[in-house]
Amino acid sequence: MSSNQSNAAALRAFRILEILAEADKPLALTDIVSHIELPKQTVHRILKQLESAWLVTRGTGGRYYECSARVRQMAISVLMNSGPAAARHAILKHLVDRIGETCNLTILSGDDIVYLDRVETQWPLRMHLQPGSHVPLHCTSSGKLLLSLLPKMRRERLIASLPLRAQAENTITDLDALREELALTRKRRIGINDQEHLQGLIAIAVPVMLDRNRACAAIAVQAPLGRASIDSLLSFVPELRQAALDIAKTFHD
Repeated sequence: MSSNQSNAAALRAFRILEILAEADKPLALTDIVSHIELPKQTVHRILKQLESAWLVTRGTGGRYYECSARVRQMAISVLMNSGPAAARHAILKHLVDRIGETCNLTILSGDDIVYLDRVETQWPLRMHLQPGSHVPLHCTSSGKLLLSLLPKMRRERLIASLPLRAQAENTITDLDALREELALTRKRRIGINDQEHLQGLIAIAVPVMLDRNRACAAIAVQAPLGRASIDSLLSFVPELRQAALDIAKTFHD
């Protein structure tokens, strides 16, 4: 295969990965074909190659394609280590300097929340989590917030598959109760974790919006209950929202 042919094949494969990444649900072969000017047989062949490289996976029934965990991890690594990462860290550090509590920048990845960045407070009482750590969706402020802002069909599909395990005394483990919490969270656009992930730890989160309807990440502030209350954390919402606006700009750069 010539160099030009190799380049064209790589670009076609990359475009198919882009189509899958941009979709809010797994796509059938015909859906992918409708987004790209290639014959159905060609798209099918590329999908098979991507699947054999574990870049694409198929769900139950084998008809619908989506990006694999390998691709999601690569995307997380790019966000954690690419050029704008330093700017995001500076914004997060300035926020922590202002409010005096630990703050996180998180994204949705599969059925988890992943820490893109984290700046710790200097207080001796704190919980250590490294960037790249995964935490559950249903019992964290960022998780519930980003879940609540998903399109309804995707949100329902995701929460129906979540293992609603109790992580602490206040963890929501009932599906209907989680739906009610997500409706309230979506309305106020603030996620609240009232000792639901770890006993004695509280947090709130605000979204980082790509546009009026799409959240790409969340900024959360957390603190031990002995040093803060939900109400005291909510007093930081203006600072969190400003940091979210500043970080949103880095996703457009």
